[in-house]
Amino acid sequence: MTDVAVIDYGMGNLRSVAKAIEHVAPRLEVAITSDPRVVLRAGRVVFPGQGAMPDCMREMEARGLREAVIAAARAKPFLGICSGLQMLFDASEEGDVAGLGLLPGRVRRFPADRMTDAQGIRLKVPHMGWNEVRQMAPHPLWQGIAPGSRFYFVHSYFPEPASRELVAGQSVYGVPFACACARDNVFAVQFHPEKSQAAGLRLLANFVAWQPAVHRPVLAVPAAPAA
Repeated sequence: MTDVAVIDYGMGNLRSVAKAIEHVAPRLEVAITSDPRVVLRAGRVVFPGQGAMPDCMREMEARGLREAVIAAARAKPFLGICSGLQMLFDASEEGDVAGLGLLPGRVRRFPADRMTDAQGIRLKVPHMGWNEVRQMAPHPLWQGIAPGSRFYFVHSYFPEPASRELVAGQSVYGVPFACACARDNVFAVQFHPEKSQAAGLRLLANFVAWQPAVHRPVLAVPAAPAA
């Protein structure tokens, strides 16, 4: 059984995610995979991604990964990164596309009329670069990470959860926005821990050691295709 499955649906720099996990957990088997059977059998799952959400959803569906992702998010330690956070929600303004509906809320674009900093200087979209993250609730994945640590972001859209209880981290770029969401065995972030140096590596190390209580059934593993 694979220890950590990094889901490959053709979107994002998956190698850097896998290498970062291998760095913090050299004894674990880390597999980049587009095989739903590997995802379902893995001990824990990372769901990364970059690019437009409609493209991400389409590519994930085309590879037959939808049910495996849903099952993993219901029953395993699960980490979403960037688009892998946004896809967990009900829907997105980007292309008016439906998400996986695993977390209640919508994904919205940064509002053009509010994109200024405290000095009134116009902010560019996409939001690209380092930004402080405020930890909104205690969580095992924040362990050893100082409040206000900086993480690396690249995005034009952000999640707007239906419940504040889902918000584990917040950042500010023109407007305050949820940059980390958590529920049960799911933790998902808008930033890129694999590009965030010491703080990001600590978050990944916390993830591979995390043992959340999980009491949800896993979907059946699909049979191998006939030869």
